[in-house]
Amino acid sequence: MTLGYSFCPNDTFIFHAITHGLVPGVQAQECLADVETLNVWAGEARLELTKVSYHAYFHVMDKYVALRSGGALGRGVGPLLVAPPGRELRRVATPGAWTTAQLLLQLARPDLSVLECLRYDQIIPAIHSGQVDGGVLIHESRFTYAQHGLEARLDLGQWWEEQSGLPLPLGVILARRDLGLARVKQLEAAVRLSLQMAWQQPAASRAYIRQHALELSDEIVEHHIRTYVNEFSADVGEEGVRAVEELALRAQAAGLVAPAAHPYFLA
Repeated sequence: MTLGYSFCPNDTFIFHAITHGLVPGVQAQECLADVETLNVWAGEARLELTKVSYHAYFHVMDKYVALRSGGALGRGVGPLLVAPPGRELRRVATPGAWTTAQLLLQLARPDLSVLECLRYDQIIPAIHSGQVDGGVLIHESRFTYAQHGLEARLDLGQWWEEQSGLPLPLGVILARRDLGLARVKQLEAAVRLSLQMAWQQPAASRAYIRQHALELSDEIVEHHIRTYVNEFSADVGEEGVRAVEELALRAQAAGLVAPAAHPYFLA
């Protein structure tokens, strides 16, 4: 089985056990890529099990169903719109057209119509080179932007929480619908067990996480995991489901995604 996820510490932490043969009954071959690449692959139904942005999920619900475990959803986790002090925002970079980051920016700042999609780790260099005036940061850049002389113009997570009163849905684990209900439920249980094993034995995944986070300090890695891996990662819960439904409804009202044809999660 192919399992796609990002190089980021929260993903390598969650999926270490399942991709290293530690979860009984499931053999998963890792397929690591940046989040927008995974989003595009989901549009092609390339992987059987994959992490994607919630925004991408709203476009591929005919092909995939969301698992209740393994995702990224919470408070204080939102993307940041940043720029150098005093610079006017005309052209803004986002980490991808199907990222939740771009969806949030379109909802919060519809006046910013000139968007340029760049891989998430290329946004800060593009700001410094003048290719763009500002950008929406996700992943580790969200924690290090001040070191690059940038200031936060808008915390999109804070904006969402103030607007909705709900936690922010960022990323989700999807299973391809053609696997069948029984197999999808088995995979959901496997993802949940992989996360539980990571929490119980955090040292077991440390070398694997470091392998894919070479430029991050241990402190940033730990902060990253604490920020994005939480109780919603174990199970999205009723509040998480409401948050996903609210994000989808707002995106539909803005004409950015089509109405949902299926329930968002397994029953």
